[in-house]
Amino acid sequence: MFVGNSSLLAQQQVPFTTFINTPHPWVDSIFKSLSQQEKIGQLFMVRAHTNLGKRYIDSVGQVIAREKLGGVVFFQGGPRGHAATINSYQELAKVPLLIALDGEWGLGMRMSDSAVSYPYQMTLGAIRDERLIYNMGREVAKDFKRLGLNINFAPVVDINNNPRNPVINYRSFGENKENVTRLGAAYMHGMMDEKILITLKHFPGHGDTDVDSHKDLPQLNFTREHLDSVELYPFKALIKEGASGVMVAHMHIPALDKTTHLPSSLSPPVVNGLLKGELGFRGLVFTDAMDMNGVIKYFKNGEADVRAVLAGNDVLELSQNSSRAIAMITKAVKEKRISQAALDAKVKRILAAKLWLGLDKFTPVNLNGVYRDVNRPQAKQLNQQLADAALTLLHNDSLLRVIDYSKKTAIISIGVTELTEFQKQLEGKFDNALNFVISPDAKPNDIAKVSVELLRYKQIIVALHDNRRSPQSKINFSGTVRLFINELATMNSIFCVFTNPYALAGMPGIEACKTLLIGYQNSAELQRAGAKAILKQLRPTGRLPVTINTFFKYGDGRR
Repeated sequence: MFVGNSSLLAQQQVPFTTFINTPHPWVDSIFKSLSQQEKIGQLFMVRAHTNLGKRYIDSVGQVIAREKLGGVVFFQGGPRGHAATINSYQELAKVPLLIALDGEWGLGMRMSDSAVSYPYQMTLGAIRDERLIYNMGREVAKDFKRLGLNINFAPVVDINNNPRNPVINYRSFGENKENVTRLGAAYMHGMMDEKILITLKHFPGHGDTDVDSHKDLPQLNFTREHLDSVELYPFKALIKEGASGVMVAHMHIPALDKTTHLPSSLSPPVVNGLLKGELGFRGLVFTDAMDMNGVIKYFKNGEADVRAVLAGNDVLELSQNSSRAIAMITKAVKEKRISQAALDAKVKRILAAKLWLGLDKFTPVNLNGVYRDVNRPQAKQLNQQLADAALTLLHNDSLLRVIDYSKKTAIISIGVTELTEFQKQLEGKFDNALNFVISPDAKPNDIAKVSVELLRYKQIIVALHDNRRSPQSKINFSGTVRLFINELATMNSIFCVFTNPYALAGMPGIEACKTLLIGYQNSAELQRAGAKAILKQLRPTGRLPVTINTFFKYGDGRR
């Protein structure tokens, strides 16, 4: 079990799952004041943005006030806009709202240009020191609370053992169940020790699929024994460690429920049977977004919402139409399809969660200095420490040890169109160096000119970049560029790779290089870490969190 530096107050607190299943006077008082529609409204969280204009923001507020909803999920926008809008929505609500955001790598996941983006979980999967990830969890939670957010839909504890996975991939800590569990625990405890709620996702495990549940219904054709030993492993362990929430995925899993086309999120055997019954989970159960094709493709016109409640979920995230869903659930209770007792128990758990968060004494967020506070120097320092700890040396450091800063050196960044942070960090550190920038679709003539020029250099340092918004498993380099990489790998070059690690499989020949550093993503922090290694200021300690091919396997890295 991971043990964080909890404050004395946190150590003395009743565990969340015990707390929300215990009677409380405030909960009973609020519950008695709610009509049936208002009770059902507590089960729903609506979408909100602050980058779509005042009319949109006001329209969401009207829905919250009219339908008496229980929570809001924030997406894109900026820190001050989010904080101000959260204040206004809390003022409109009869019952204080649960306010969530998908912050797997912090606020930067939804506001990348105005808040700290910590490394992706695949990058974190390379780190040996979980204390750093625990500290990251605390910093993320501080940012959330500063804006008035109280739930992070994180961590992802899916085991990504399918390189073709289009939706989890770099969002996972990797392919090893023990490593995923260890790092997931650190992240979870860091956030919960700072008093926000978390959700383990995506139950019962979305890592080994090649279908995006946003677009269709994935099918997981594993035996129950396989699910128990692999996919469910992190969920079992972290539920025992006190996870406050679990998010259920939209997948069809015949080993758990053979009902045709039934997503796991709508399956009583999966939610009530497996999660709550066998695994004994007593926290809040959230659905994944209810507007995803993985759930509404086969259950249209609000039927998915009714079935989600029947299955055992407590909170329904992003219904296609919450007004329709509330009416349909009201009807289902009247017809005794859904029991009143089960509904009441859900509502009381949600209210108790709000009490645990201190929402019974809600005070508006102070808007002064919000941007400054979510861009704290200590958070940026930790971000760099995480990047430094993730950097992985896959091949030996022979060239790093003999690098000569007086020799004529070529520093090449491939996959970009302008000078990179990596090159800027090395600028002035070599007596005689020249930077080259090669776009992902460079023409043969351009490559030929660079190849000829390189004959004049004694040392070559190559950085590979994926400049796309999300680091994909397949790199977007042209065939000409790939051949050039192959050529460089035979020239005693030092390689630094700032791409999704799976992209190495699409660069045949790169395994021939003598020194290979993996930076996992194209962030400024990882590029600085790579430059530090070149300058002998950093000794890489990361380990590869996934298997790429026969040349690059899970756990590879400096021992």
